[in-house]
Amino acid sequence: MAHLRPGDTIGIIGGGQLGRMMAMAAARLGFKIAILDPAPDAPAFQCANHSIIAPYNDAEALGQLASACSVVTYEFENIDVSAVQALEARIHCAPSSEALETSQDRLVEKEFFRQLGIGTAPFAAVSNLEDAKKFLDECGGNGILKTRRMGYDGKGQVRLTSSNTKALEDAAKLISETECILEGFVPFEREISVIAARDANDQIAAYDLAENVHRSGILHTSTIPANTSA
Repeated sequence: MAHLRPGDTIGIIGGGQLGRMMAMAAARLGFKIAILDPAPDAPAFQCANHSIIAPYNDAEALGQLASACSVVTYEFENIDVSAVQALEARIHCAPSSEALETSQDRLVEKEFFRQLGIGTAPFAAVSNLEDAKKFLDECGGNGILKTRRMGYDGKGQVRLTSSNTKALEDAAKLISETECILEGFVPFEREISVIAARDANDQIAAYDLAENVHRSGILHTSTIPANTSA
């Protein structure tokens, strides 16, 4: 377990906007940042003390990152679990590879939630269009087909209705290309989210609730505090 001191270096796999925001926040706390990203113009490189341009699963680059840092994290879940597992043999990683493996697969993640007693939308793994149509009927004829991995901002998704032939054709193509999950709709008043963090001593802190509005499957605004009761 890593206990950081001002001046220590935090490694971040991923140099996008989230990595940049983490780097800026870490700098205000007195930490240095090392970024690993395959894109030479990754936004977080502008805020990094040490930049490594290489694929996320490049063994040599991961070794450089481990040698330069006191702890390693990652900015998003679409990276190889094997990369984090390789790092864990050398350095503390947070979140762990086990958490990454759960969060990067929509089916595994939702099954995990159910095991914890957390409510979810109805869902099912689908491997062909007939399975999708059957579950769609069980959900009242409406649902969203999603890739189990790698989707974000509405990518890798098809909104389905039993009567939309074009959407069903798109669904059949997506299912033939990758593993998918079909989710039914649930009625809701609003979407709210919370960011929480747990430290090495198991102390938990949470930010204020945010109310989110999406447009075309992409987050448009987050308003804090959320319009909700205590």
